[in-house]
Amino acid sequence: MAAHITSPNEPFPRPDHIAQATTSHRQGNFVISSRKLPISKSGPIDAMEESLGIPVPEMIFGDNVVSIRHVPTGWGIEFNAYDALDAVDKTDKNMLQVAYAKSWSASREQTSAGIKDVVKPYDWSYSTTYKGTITSSSATSRLPPPPPPPTTAPATTPPTAEDTTGNGNRSSETTGASGEEKKDLAFKPTTKPIPLELLKRRDPILFFDEVMLYESELDDNGISVLSAKVRVHEQRMLLLARLYMRLDNVLVRVRDTRVYVDFAAEEVTREYTVKEGAFGDVKRKLLMTGLVPDAVTVALRDANKVADLLPTVEQTLESVSLKA
Repeated sequence: MAAHITSPNEPFPRPDHIAQATTSHRQGNFVISSRKLPISKSGPIDAMEESLGIPVPEMIFGDNVVSIRHVPTGWGIEFNAYDALDAVDKTDKNMLQVAYAKSWSASREQTSAGIKDVVKPYDWSYSTTYKGTITSSSATSRLPPPPPPPTTAPATTPPTAEDTTGNGNRSSETTGASGEEKKDLAFKPTTKPIPLELLKRRDPILFFDEVMLYESELDDNGISVLSAKVRVHEQRMLLLARLYMRLDNVLVRVRDTRVYVDFAAEEVTREYTVKEGAFGDVKRKLLMTGLVPDAVTVALRDANKVADLLPTVEQTLESVSLKA
């Protein structure tokens, strides 16, 4: 039976809750993990705000995480709310942001004094530039070590003793064969795109999860939500971390980080794409598709219906080879 929480400042979740909420799947030399827990309580939220130096969104899932780890090298990438919010602009020097704030203020028929309440010393739209947190064998992930794979699972490699040591301590993991020089495991620019056609195939899905990291309603004037979705097939996988920000009557923005893994080649590709456009333009394009006004309002809540209507303003493509 779950323990009764009597205080909003009581530590939550307990280590056993964290373990129960974490799901892992091993495919080849990679372990894919996710963790979903309730909204953070006031105690952890206060600690997070003090550490970050900015207020956090109304709905913050501070214990949630999605990660990919390459067992032989200890290299990994994960997505969590704290690091995402740490990548939010914490200054008021972005003049384009100020322009948005003025437009928002005008749309709400506020006085010039009201603008000062909107333009805070941080990006109040929570439009993070987060592309994931790179972890290594010398760094402690937010996820505990996964269990060893089933002996009957296809396309898997049995874990070594270093991989299954307890207490979440990964410092014993090697970065390659003993005595060999460490390999450069940093992302580097590439021209090789993510193979979308392969991902469109109806291959069996071996692992799937969608994890919410944070959400804000921007003082009832829109939405800013960051989530991560992962699906694993036998030969490949894709993780999509998406920031969707809609400021009503002002701006619509999508920032996507896609992480693609080729299990056989042991190669990881990361694509970061920024799309944004004026709110009025997006609404007009939705109306041109034949949607009635009520349906347009519903569509504006769904990033999947809006993303393809937005122009791309930035895109980067990089990869790292982890094969020995």
